[in-house]
Amino acid sequence: MTDADIERIVQRVLRQALGLSQAASSPEPSSPAQPSQTAPADEPKIVAIGADHGGFEMKESLKAELAAMGLEVVDVGTHSKEAVDYPDFAHAVAHLVVMRKAWRGIVVDGAGIGSCIVANKVPGVRAGMAYDYSSAVNSREHNDTNVLTLGAGLIGPSLAKQIVKVWLATPFGGGRHARRVDKIGEVEKHYLQQRGSDDRGSEDGGAAG
Repeated sequence: MTDADIERIVQRVLRQALGLSQAASSPEPSSPAQPSQTAPADEPKIVAIGADHGGFEMKESLKAELAAMGLEVVDVGTHSKEAVDYPDFAHAVAHLVVMRKAWRGIVVDGAGIGSCIVANKVPGVRAGMAYDYSSAVNSREHNDTNVLTLGAGLIGPSLAKQIVKVWLATPFGGGRHARRVDKIGEVEKHYLQQRGSDDRGSEDGGAAG
């Protein structure tokens, strides 16, 4: 499949996701990333984006690309190359996603790894780091990721744009993948419940003392 084929598929899927009418066109080649997952009617079609100083320039480039796709963008910072801490911005993006104030989230730092770790600490977030077309598709189709992290020191701006486009366009595969994603949620729920039980035990013990 050529880059032109991918671009046609991505644009068609984005039109569907944004609720726009699909222009008449000739049949397009089949792709594992079609048809699209559409955002629920009551969910804002907003992409939250953030970066540390290492990802600032790439964030700015991606903001323009997202706007060109017709998406509304919420930029949580940073707004310069001055040194900052990536956890602050990864957390801010993840928070907007779980609070349903953003449809998806994107975070850029030097390697993409740290921001992925931070975002996944927020209950309800499934963050995935992507570094090529295949990893972007897989993270959506298999894992239903709602936050994407990128490493500005590992990939160039053109590749980053293609990753973002295909990540936004790729639907969750469902089926056996849904069962596995449900199990991710069960693991998260288990430890949240355990933490709550431990906290209550500590309070009871303190009162008894």
